[in-house]
Amino acid sequence: MQHSTFTTDGQTLKWTGNGEYLCIEPWGSDSIRVRSSQMHEPEDPDWALLRDHHEPADAVHISIDDQRGQATIINGSLMVKAQASGGIDTGNGYTDKCLLSFWRTDGKLLFSEMSDGGSLNLRARSFTPIVGGDHQVKVTFVPPENERLYGMGEYQQNIMNLKGCTLELAHRNSQISIPFVVSSCGYGFLWNNPAVGSVSFGKNKTQWSADSTRQIDYWVTAGADYRSIMAHYADATGHAPQMPEWGLGFWQSKLRYWNQDQLLEVAREFKKRNIPLDLIVIDFFHWPHMGDFRFEDEFWPDPVSMSNELHKMGIRLMVSVWPQIALTSENYPEMKAKNLLVRADHGEDLGMMFEGPSQFYDATNPRARQYVWEKCREHYADVGVDAFWLDEAEPEYGTYDFSNYRYWAGPAQQTANLYPREYNRGFYEGQLAYGRQGQIVNLTRCAWAGSQQYGALVWSGDVASTFEAFRAQITCAIHMGMAGIPWFTTDLGGFHNGDIDDPTFRELLLRWAQFSCFSPVMRNHGDRSQHHPDGTTKTAITTARGERRLPSGASNEPWSYGKSVEDIYVKFIKIREHLRPYLRELFAQAHEDGQPLIRGLFYEFPHDDAASDIADEYMLGPDLLVAPVTEEGARSRQVYLPGDATTQWQDLRDGAMYDGGQTITAEAPLDTLPVFARDSRSHELLGML
Repeated sequence: MQHSTFTTDGQTLKWTGNGEYLCIEPWGSDSIRVRSSQMHEPEDPDWALLRDHHEPADAVHISIDDQRGQATIINGSLMVKAQASGGIDTGNGYTDKCLLSFWRTDGKLLFSEMSDGGSLNLRARSFTPIVGGDHQVKVTFVPPENERLYGMGEYQQNIMNLKGCTLELAHRNSQISIPFVVSSCGYGFLWNNPAVGSVSFGKNKTQWSADSTRQIDYWVTAGADYRSIMAHYADATGHAPQMPEWGLGFWQSKLRYWNQDQLLEVAREFKKRNIPLDLIVIDFFHWPHMGDFRFEDEFWPDPVSMSNELHKMGIRLMVSVWPQIALTSENYPEMKAKNLLVRADHGEDLGMMFEGPSQFYDATNPRARQYVWEKCREHYADVGVDAFWLDEAEPEYGTYDFSNYRYWAGPAQQTANLYPREYNRGFYEGQLAYGRQGQIVNLTRCAWAGSQQYGALVWSGDVASTFEAFRAQITCAIHMGMAGIPWFTTDLGGFHNGDIDDPTFRELLLRWAQFSCFSPVMRNHGDRSQHHPDGTTKTAITTARGERRLPSGASNEPWSYGKSVEDIYVKFIKIREHLRPYLRELFAQAHEDGQPLIRGLFYEFPHDDAASDIADEYMLGPDLLVAPVTEEGARSRQVYLPGDATTQWQDLRDGAMYDGGQTITAEAPLDTLPVFARDSRSHELLGML
């Protein structure tokens, strides 16, 4: 006889057996959350899913058949079937199991948990004990055939369809792990767990794992198309704010403007040359020591007058903030005494040695977030700084030994992936209380599920200044959008080793500028080099007392590369100005229902199989197909135009019309970018490219 242990309160379906507590509940429209734990009821931690926005849009239906050991729960178009079994298993005693399968209510199977395999005695939900009471967990599913997968954040690889990939669930400089994936078969899956782990999207199975955790926690949503899946995800994890107007234009930065006069001279030169500029950035080491969170007086004597002059020119000011607190910082003793720093469990209590030993502030600690914001409010916001660049947001440990670090939220192995979201949260909530509603943009190098709600403009990290790295940024942008992060940007030209006198780098810079023009935010930044007669490549900086400061890289303004480069560069900065109305629409869509700005061709043309795996083209919103030139020396490229004969594509250079469903050769001289308007929706760009 089957001894069913299903119970329900009318909203939640529960099952117990073999020490496991399983909870299946509706969580938003067409969505269900699954939690499982060993020997205790599942907890409701403050991870990715919003607690205040999980009510289902439709009535929830739960049925239990004790005789057959079956139960179902239906929320909108998503149904979960649970099949329990139990009995004497030779050699293993009495065992209980409950397998889940996920269906659309129209009868389509989306995916299911892996069966036990008969004599293999496999476990779909595996808990391996760790000394101390927690577990390493694995959850294994049988995926649908021929599905294609998109999302998961940023991994520096030129792969569009993630099927067949194994990915680390951990952050690193230029790796952003956001555990949300969208399937071409009509579902989205969120691994709602910030633990370090991995996921494997195999042909025979999909397996998610966490190295150390207290429970299994995941969320599934069903949708008729990608748009509805992304809208459900935004409802469940948070909507991006509305992008302020100054986010739509050109941003200027370099490593690094090192004094007030230099910064103002650059801003004045933009105005003199009539080059549009919305924002200028003061990069790192404008402070005396990391963790001081203030300008160094010798080099920045009057930040109030500086910001006032910039504002009169219509230019906003952003400053870099690092989460490292140097042992020499004026704030270190207090932060150490108040337990506001990440702690190392073994060895030296340090997180990084760059420019001296330091520890990271613990962004998972609300008191630490408040402390850092108050310092930045006093020394930056109060003197006219408009926005913050939250660098090192992973954080970037000198050694990524996650087992050695401990946060307020818990051991790093269990909670490390929360850090960038909480880092952004502190500055978002601080600025919100400061009165900056609708004007908050946090430029940040990392994110996790839910970061979008805190104004996170994520850039792809310190990538190389090479054509190979450039190609990967297109794929990264598409996957970040599918992971629920619509605000995305890159270091225009790449970050590392760009020689401003090198013709190859100048070509790369222009091709990257063209891509950046048609990205969510057009932002120029990098650590540039220029060889001087004395053999140096950077500007050495010392204080009046003879103390060394971090060097400054070569010039990185549009006019730094010669007249021919400047002319093309400025052409695309001015095209960006003409894109403002369209960008405004796209940012509104991102805010309202989670739609990405940069979209793979598959997003707009899901029934065109030829479009499903293209990694070097993209749609900017629904109307513009952008085909960046990513090969050195190329002056033409192959462009696939998706759709069929009912879809018309207009080349915005010459107005030529093409049917969809074909590959063409597009000419691409260095001063042009192949961009095609869908059904002649040109947004007044015809002839400008």
